[in-house]
Amino acid sequence: MGKNLTKRSEDYSKWYNELVVKADLAENSGVRGCMVIKPYGFAIWEKMQAALDKMFKETGHENAYFPLFIPKSYLSREASHVAGFAKECAVVTHYRLKNAEDGSGIIVDPDAKLEEELIVRPTSETIIWDTYRRWIQSYRDLPLLINQWANVVRWEMRTRLFLRTSEFLWQEGHTAHATEQEAIDEALQMMEVYAEFAENHMAVPVIRGTKTESERFAGALDTYCIEALMQDGKALQAGTSHFLGQNFAKAFDVKFANKEGKKEYVWATSWGVSTRLVGALIMTHSDDNGLVLPPMLAPIQVVIVPIYRGLEQLDAISEQVHPLVKELRSKGISVKYDNRDTQKPGFKFNEYELKGVPVRLAIGQRDMENGTYEVARRDTLEKETVPMDEVVAKIEFLMEDIQKNIYQKAVDYRTEHITEVDSYEEFKTELEEKGGFISAHWDGTIETEDRIKEETKATIRCIPIDVKKEEGKCMVTGKRSPNRVLFAKAY
Repeated sequence: MGKNLTKRSEDYSKWYNELVVKADLAENSGVRGCMVIKPYGFAIWEKMQAALDKMFKETGHENAYFPLFIPKSYLSREASHVAGFAKECAVVTHYRLKNAEDGSGIIVDPDAKLEEELIVRPTSETIIWDTYRRWIQSYRDLPLLINQWANVVRWEMRTRLFLRTSEFLWQEGHTAHATEQEAIDEALQMMEVYAEFAENHMAVPVIRGTKTESERFAGALDTYCIEALMQDGKALQAGTSHFLGQNFAKAFDVKFANKEGKKEYVWATSWGVSTRLVGALIMTHSDDNGLVLPPMLAPIQVVIVPIYRGLEQLDAISEQVHPLVKELRSKGISVKYDNRDTQKPGFKFNEYELKGVPVRLAIGQRDMENGTYEVARRDTLEKETVPMDEVVAKIEFLMEDIQKNIYQKAVDYRTEHITEVDSYEEFKTELEEKGGFISAHWDGTIETEDRIKEETKATIRCIPIDVKKEEGKCMVTGKRSPNRVLFAKAY
């Protein structure tokens, strides 16, 4: 199955598209720009969701749910917010259908026009802040730390499964605070939660940073982000956290009485990650044979394939395997015993290699006689023979070792693909010949940023937080630059 994939070196985009479909993660739907997430792909998202949800709750957040539909007038209350999303909004104008009088089919009932159009949620700041006006009266109501798991719609012209679809799944946190510093601390904390999740669960190294003014979320005063590097040298924004100041509080008149009884506007944040993370997972680790999944997010961590002739051999193998399956599950390891008689072992090996199952065990008659399993790891494709009484310990070791190995491999790739340049010509050469992140000085103006984007298709991915400040001269204009920023072509 995996051998039919286009090689990454030949056509990375085609490889990705084929892999998503052939590994049974998702497929295009009958609705243009929308996808069907298949059970195996959704299982990965569920594992992501469970881990993130736990992390959110450990930092004091609670889940709620808000309406899918937002009155059009709500969006117009915060000018930069509506400007940022206006071109992506799906609009509901009527609430009823009827049969056409000429029998041609169903039509929209012209008499069922809504008094005010409804926007299908592109993001929920406006509907949530209208709600917070009723929830927040006093400093005792703060901080308000709310998250919601939902779907959103942003009408996309060019779509790609998981990476950019008109409808996608995500979580969006929306918090309200008594002071500016509390809100900034919250936004920074959530960026760190995302970074920890990406590195420890997804095994994806990320760079923490702030966005430039032109790249900020619409309506934010600051946007913090985590940026990852894919195997084709392009960057991918893996998560964002926004300090919204008092913009939405003022737009929706959300005030609280402080301890002195004086009315003040609250301070706000919002933050989110989406099913785009599944795309990041695929593109960071996978190879020409198929998916490579980190054990912490793999729906199936271990698969056991029996090799047998006749039901008598299968029964004997099954008798040996079942206690192992039970023991592994008791240790929290997800395991599948694939005793289907409709497919041969070779087909199964290919299938689970394509699906990125971290560890594969094979057991046949000779293994039964020798008291061993053949153990194969997906990340390196190495195989070894392991005694039956050592196999559980071996699997536990591999769960950690594979996670560490694929993370280190991604770190090494990123390290090799961060290049410092001082001249614009050098910048353009490195961007085309090597790709990856390019560290360069920029004069801080939108004009220079736009020029670079127009001439090279590269954008400023972030102003890194965890790097030493280094003054210099802008590679384009020669003007003073307070620090290097990271450029890259991006998804």
